[in-house]
Order: sequence, then C-alpha cells, then structure tokens
Amino acid sequence: MTRNRFFVQGLAPALLLAACTFSAPEATSRGDFSAELVRRYGDTPPAGLSDACWAQDLTPAVIETVTEQILVTPEQRDDSGNITQAAIFSTKIDQRMVQDREVVWFQTPCAAVMDAAFLASLQRALKARGYYLRELSGEMDDATRTGLRRFQAERGLDSEILSLAAARELGLIEVSRDAL
Repeated sequence: MTRNRFFVQGLAPALLLAACTFSAPEATSRGDFSAELVRRYGDTPPAGLSDACWAQDLTPAVIETVTEQILVTPEQRDDSGNITQAAIFSTKIDQRMVQDREVVWFQTPCAAVMDAAFLASLQRALKARGYYLRELSGEMDDATRTGLRRFQAERGLDSEILSLAAARELGLIEVSRDAL
C-alpha cells in the first residue's frame, strides 16, 4: 500500500514531467550584409532607387602572413645516438594580398531618421546583443561606431556606418511584408 502511495504521489508526476519535451526557441538567423553591397568607384551612389539613402565606405584590405621554419642544417648525432649539434632553422615570412580594399556602396537609413532617439535605440539594440557596453547617450560616439562595426562585420559588412540591413535586423526600421 505504501509503495503505491509513493508511486502515485511522488514518482508518477515526475515521470509525467520527464515525458514532456520542451523545445528552445530557435536563434534568430544572421543576415548576410555582403549581399547588400554594391561595388563601384565614384562619388555618386548607384542609380535606381531614387528614394533610398546610400553610404559609401572602404572595405579594408586583407593581407595573409605565412611564417614557416626551414631546415638549414640537420641535427648531428654521435655513434651512441646523442645529439652533438642541434638542428638549425631559419624563419621565412611571406605576405600576400588576399583581398584589395575597395569602395562599396550600401543603403542606409536617411539622415532625417537618425536623431537622438533613433541613435539611443541603436545603442539599446547593440547593448542587448553585447556589442555596446556604455550608458545610452543618443550620440554616434566611438563606442557606438565600434559596436556597430563589430555587429556588421560578423555579417559581411566591415563598416561603422549603419546599413539599412543592420537597422532592419536590429528592429530599428520596419520590414515590409513583401520583404518577408
């Protein structure tokens, strides 16, 4: 009798809870902002969208450095196998350009939208994601630019200028239903 009571009062509810499965919410997908880039030289934005605002920036060059050790003289050993002279190596360093810097254009929120309240919302959104650690100031200061660059660089746009794609992903600009 006491075993049945123990099962009903303690073990049965635990087994029912164990049978429940909970799924964690899916992480939001990161956009690829590099798809938004228009590569072109010149001082005028790309033609087309007349009501869009554009920003121009330079992507940094990417240089790869390869360091290798080259054997100059091999080690020398005596008859019993002990090392009498250590091997001598030289270091060879080569650099090569992986990607040249280039001028890129991308859409950005228009200047009329970027007031103190908008910039404070930008800081709040970056702070919520761990890219901005200071108090909200509503100003485009160095900390905001640094956080914004880190956020966008992870998504393919190495720029401290806010892109329209980043503003959408951060929830600062509405996304039309057609874009979904």
